[in-house]
Amino acid sequence: MIGVMVQLAGEPAPLRHFFAVGIEERAKAEWRAVDRALLIGRVAESPVGGLEPVHAVSELTPKSVKALALKPGEVRALGWRWPRKWITLEVEGPG
Repeated sequence: MIGVMVQLAGEPAPLRHFFAVGIEERAKAEWRAVDRALLIGRVAESPVGGLEPVHAVSELTPKSVKALALKPGEVRALGWRWPRKWITLEVEGPG
């Protein structure tokens, strides 16, 4: 999961937008998230509130990817709110 700081028109500061990216290579996943974020607004050029403009929030496990039907190479916008559903699957017990 990748977080990208995006500046929207009329907002005083960039907001973090979350993306689930079905690519294992971190750098490639970050760039794909940035490409998708550019459709929403301008990506921040420097850190905002201690957060880098583009950063990996967590690696998605195969269990999460399967449960939430994320296809290989897919970039899914998850919105501005903390993506609890995606993170919750990461911390559940074995199964």
